[in-house]
Amino acid sequence: MWDSAALDREFSPSLLAPGFEDVLRTYAERSAEARSACPGFRTLSYGEHPDEVLDHFPAREPGSPLHVFIHGGHWQELSKDESSFAALDFLARGHGFAALNYGLAPRRSLEEIVGSAHRALCWIRDNAAALGTRPDAVHASGSSAGAHLLAMACCLDDRAPGNRPPLASACLISGTYDLEPLRHSYVNDALGLDEQRARALSPLHELPCRVRRLVLARGERETGEYIRQHQLFSAAARRAGHQVTDVVVAGTNHFDVVFGLADPAGPLGAAVLADAGPRPAG
Repeated sequence: MWDSAALDREFSPSLLAPGFEDVLRTYAERSAEARSACPGFRTLSYGEHPDEVLDHFPAREPGSPLHVFIHGGHWQELSKDESSFAALDFLARGHGFAALNYGLAPRRSLEEIVGSAHRALCWIRDNAAALGTRPDAVHASGSSAGAHLLAMACCLDDRAPGNRPPLASACLISGTYDLEPLRHSYVNDALGLDEQRARALSPLHELPCRVRRLVLARGERETGEYIRQHQLFSAAARRAGHQVTDVVVAGTNHFDVVFGLADPAGPLGAAVLADAGPRPAG
């Protein structure tokens, strides 16, 4: 039997992240700064639903790599508006950047949310030239619920129509890859998952995923369940034939670990930027 009270704590990473509200405010402040500072910034639709939009920050040079970020929030909080905190850092490295928006639970089902993430990645590769990148130069990362959505989108990608190339790389940060324990926690109040749907929506059971290079990362200060999920998915991905770069970022937690996404001097940024293209001159 699952201990729901214990799982409520395990799926509450804020318990190990004092001051996480300040981190969330920093997400929003840096994202607003990026939108103000980038003259080419646009909000674009990638699907028919009103929530299926993304914020796009083009690179200076056509054909540059594009980094796509999928936010977390237990599939029921946050949006693209807090998700461009890394945009200026990627632009400084010669990359474009995009922050995805998607409809939230309980208004949208998890199946619909997964569909939005997959639709967005397909749309980006189909429109790569117009976005200043190439179909084979699209990289992506996702944090927490966003890591789950990115993993599911990559696992489902071989079912997409057309001949889209796989993502050049995917970085999954502090994700939930097996939803069975989560459905016994408070998080499931908004998702309404039963055993069958939880299994069908768990990337752990959908491997391999269609990505050329896989980075699996987490903060050092995570709950035991997030650590277990990280280790479980890492081992399963290797068994499925993936070459996995495993990163644990010292001194960080579930919320602030993402600030190193585009920092080549740190372990997360070094893994994300490896072989990813342009670097600034000088």
